[in-house]
Amino acid sequence: MNVIYITGYKPFEIGIFKNDHEGVKYIKRAIKRRLVPLIEEGGEWVIVSGQLGVELWAAEVLIELKNEYDHVKLGVLTPYLQQQEAWNEANQQYYENILAHADFVDSISKKPYEGPQQLKAKNLFMVHKSDGMIIVYDEEKEGTPKYALAEAVRYSADNPYQIIRISLDDLQQAAEEDQWS
Repeated sequence: MNVIYITGYKPFEIGIFKNDHEGVKYIKRAIKRRLVPLIEEGGEWVIVSGQLGVELWAAEVLIELKNEYDHVKLGVLTPYLQQQEAWNEANQQYYENILAHADFVDSISKKPYEGPQQLKAKNLFMVHKSDGMIIVYDEEKEGTPKYALAEAVRYSADNPYQIIRISLDDLQQAAEEDQWS
């Protein structure tokens, strides 16, 4: 996989309201565990749409990994212009810090938010421009990642496209491993 799309839950969908929440550590650890082998096998780009939650936590993981794997790059492709406009100041600063470390930043739609069709276009674009995805999602805990997953499943029916899922069980396992060490 040269281009890896990482997506998943928004923080409120899994009851997380601060980036220093204990659960974020386990989500980041689970992402890193799946991402490192892909980078070592030649992964060159990680792309996210820059939404709060799993995508920005994954961007943080990659920024840390760039110290060790200097060939890998971070692309932030937002669904529309100024997606962070309605966020609180702390989240906007956090987002701007991530963007400052990205190798490429652009918006898929060159307009501010107009409607859900921009989010659908984002899912289509991100899946079709990547070789596979890492998705933090569990069918038993429904949320917005289901739309990206549905597009990936549709696309993978006719194209070589790897879908790596991180379930809530995987996150529980990461938490248990942490308690043992």
